[in-house]
Amino acid sequence: MTESTTKRVRISQWDALLLESLRSLGWSQEELIRRVQQNELPTDGPSDFDYTELVTGLASQEPEVFVSAVTDGYQIKYNTIRGIRSWIAVAFGREPELSLEEGSETVTSELTKAEYDRLGRVLSLGWVIQEVRPAAGETSGLYRIVPAAQIKS
Repeated sequence: MTESTTKRVRISQWDALLLESLRSLGWSQEELIRRVQQNELPTDGPSDFDYTELVTGLASQEPEVFVSAVTDGYQIKYNTIRGIRSWIAVAFGREPELSLEEGSETVTSELTKAEYDRLGRVLSLGWVIQEVRPAAGETSGLYRIVPAAQIKS
């Protein structure tokens, strides 16, 4: 089955941030799963994350969900505007712009086509990615992530 026909598991925004922080270390999926299951995780380094919650929470309480999230992808159960900004920063190493003006909250970021596609699969229901400038080939595009409720019909 391809990822598009496989139902992705849903995980918390915090678990997604922890998982993406570990992915940024360059480990294979198998190594990431093994290290989390055996609690062989970094305790110092560039990340401020405490991975204990991932080990004692998702990985031990719902091991099938954890493995599926690593190998097949996931959707976040509920996103916040700041959480989306953080996820883009951790997953893609980009610093998106955050606008918190009431009624027009947005996260704006440059994304490649692959990053755009991945973000679209991960975002929880209730969020829309608007194209400001499309990605072309290897060139990043500019995208705005907004609550669906802000979109005027």
